[in-house]
Amino acid sequence: MAKKNGIEILSRRSFLASAATIGAGALATPALAQSAIDSLLNARGRGDWDDQFDAKAASRTAAATISNTPILGPHSVASIQQGIAQYQQIASAGGWPQVPIAQQRLQLGASDPIVATLRQRLAVTGDLPREAGMSNSFDSYVDGAVKRFQARHGLPADGVLGEFTMKAMNIPVDVRLQQLQTNLIRLQTFPEDLGRRHVMVNIPATYLEAVQDGSVALRNATIVGRISRPTPILNSKIFEVILNPYWTAPRSIVQKDIMPLMRKDPTYLEKNSIRLIDGKGNEVAPETIDWNAEKAPNLMFRQDPGKINAMASTKINFHNQYSVYMHDTPQQGLFNKLMRFESSGCVRVQNVRDLTTWLLQETPGWNRQHIEQVIASRVNTPIELSEEVPVYFVYISAWAMPDGVVQFRDDIYEMDGNAQLALDTTQGTEQPVQ
Repeated sequence: MAKKNGIEILSRRSFLASAATIGAGALATPALAQSAIDSLLNARGRGDWDDQFDAKAASRTAAATISNTPILGPHSVASIQQGIAQYQQIASAGGWPQVPIAQQRLQLGASDPIVATLRQRLAVTGDLPREAGMSNSFDSYVDGAVKRFQARHGLPADGVLGEFTMKAMNIPVDVRLQQLQTNLIRLQTFPEDLGRRHVMVNIPATYLEAVQDGSVALRNATIVGRISRPTPILNSKIFEVILNPYWTAPRSIVQKDIMPLMRKDPTYLEKNSIRLIDGKGNEVAPETIDWNAEKAPNLMFRQDPGKINAMASTKINFHNQYSVYMHDTPQQGLFNKLMRFESSGCVRVQNVRDLTTWLLQETPGWNRQHIEQVIASRVNTPIELSEEVPVYFVYISAWAMPDGVVQFRDDIYEMDGNAQLALDTTQGTEQPVQ
């Protein structure tokens, strides 16, 4: 792999996981790195697998706490400053050891000299409790600590020391510290009062939070813009939900995606229920268009409501200059991918009906049952919210919680300056959908 700023370039497809539930469990704030290692070395009960395994300890260490505390709030700046102080201490003590590549699969039950280094690494950041001791055994303590580390870095918390967990562990402490400091500056730009009810989309983490009265009511996975078509950073207000929306293809997608597809398959529009509409509202037959022309025709490309509609059941509108919005998707399998940077700028939302119900809970007549009935009818139905809900698209690649949990995500758009984690530009496939 290539290198950038001395950091190995990471594969987006594997490294950029976004946990559907974010919290990683309360971490004890570690003292100096060497103190943590010394405590492990001197701990009672040090031993091998057969005399160290403790199922109760495993459940305590591996348990992931789902936090109701939002990323953005009155605590945000103080919490990340606490995280910065913690990582400054770690840096002053020499950072953490690099974990070498093992010749075997390291997971619960394994024994390898590398595990001793792994224990030291996890102890430095407080992921491994001091009572775990020091040995070559990948025991229940190590299993829980690896899972907690993975959850804090947006990786699948499977407890397996795979390639991309290793890469995340071996990012130098000074890079992590720079990342925290960069995001402190970002967090300082937000007001403490973001609105009694608001939605926050964190682009690098690929999830959103619906926040009510200072607590997270919903946390949904999202799919956001690819590197070449990034999701913009914005503050706005949600004013409308459309059930069974028409999808009108933006000019950019018509030019970049639909035109080439029509050259390959002249039936593409018909297969996808997309109609061509002229300025007078008349439908135009696709066979009358020169699809080999350099520029797309000056027509509206409008997709009928239905299961194959690019926005599926729902479109969520808010004021913005970028013509982006949030929406459902017929491609639900994309939410299972580790890398969810696949859209053309808009934000696809998993379990969007939960979000729709929450958005409309203060709009009379729109309970979940009624919403489902309207969706089943396939009738295009715009709904104006009784009160607009603030929405924030943010770029927070590192943050911390009041309980000391520090979270990191990859700098997908390379906006962190010196703190960026370099990425390759491998792209996933996608239908021409925003």
